[in-house]
Amino acid sequence: MTLKVRSALLLALMILPAAWTPTAGQQLREAFRKVRQSVVIVRTKQVEVAPAPGQVVSVVDGLGSGVVVSNDGKILTAAHVVQTADVAQVEFPDGQLIDAHVIGSDVRADVALLKLDHPPANITPAQVGDSDKVEVGDQIFVVGAPYGLGQTLTAGHVSGRHRLDKKPQSLTAVEFVQTDAAVNSGNSGSPVFTLDGEVVGIVSSIVSQSGGSEGLAFATASNTAKRLLLERKPFWSGIDGLLVTGELARALNLPQPAGVLVQRVAEGSIASRLGIQPGTLRANVGGEDLLLGGDIILNANGVPVAENDGSYDTILNNIAALKPGDTLVVMVFRQGLFVKLSTTIEP
Repeated sequence: MTLKVRSALLLALMILPAAWTPTAGQQLREAFRKVRQSVVIVRTKQVEVAPAPGQVVSVVDGLGSGVVVSNDGKILTAAHVVQTADVAQVEFPDGQLIDAHVIGSDVRADVALLKLDHPPANITPAQVGDSDKVEVGDQIFVVGAPYGLGQTLTAGHVSGRHRLDKKPQSLTAVEFVQTDAAVNSGNSGSPVFTLDGEVVGIVSSIVSQSGGSEGLAFATASNTAKRLLLERKPFWSGIDGLLVTGELARALNLPQPAGVLVQRVAEGSIASRLGIQPGTLRANVGGEDLLLGGDIILNANGVPVAENDGSYDTILNNIAALKPGDTLVVMVFRQGLFVKLSTTIEP
């Protein structure tokens, strides 16, 4: 064999494997085709408190994204999209609009679980992957509805990982995956996919000076979502609340160091069934807009609200352990009085 022929053969052998390797663009295109039917738009409505006394209340429309994760119609999205929604509807890529209700939510992790009232026959769930296998530098992509533009794909890399709880085995440990993929308003709740088409995150928030995408986005890790909502009985309080401590707690004459000042309560939630009252008066305290006049939650099933995460974990674990027919008892501070509220856990 001549040197020229041998060189040509070696060159061909070097080129051949590359010819059979999909390009990054091809991988992304194939992965998008695989998962696109599982990504939905989440539309919500909720009643807002009147801007000033004597003015009428308003109904506010909300927008987010989500991903179908089961054949019976369970959908993962961001908690802040649906936490106090009075009405939730899910829009599929083919235009179907189906009513849904919240069955689980964790505000600290900013992840929630919806359930379709009537799942469509052609429902296509995505596979929820193992976020612990994702490493900084891995390629990912996000599919969602920025500004209402459904089925929008953006691509990027995993930029970092951030854990709120230093105890990784904690049932309520929360981890966020950071990415440089473009994320904008309407992307909240969007799934973050690997190039294999597995969900490894649910978009939560961005850090931005302009209000738009600047390459700093954060998604709740899929393992956090699974642990909090899919691997145990999910719980949805339906409350938007503010932890009050220190000077504010003293100004409100709180009888203990900490409590949860209720801002809003969603219709149909367990908080609504308990009779918990939301805020009614808009105010600005220390530069922060909030609602005053609502109940202040002191304890749930005897576990007091405290400044540390320990009470949060204990309360959540306590509620998660309740079975249908069990009683949930919540003590609130209402207009200077202690009020005991209770309800029976429904199936």
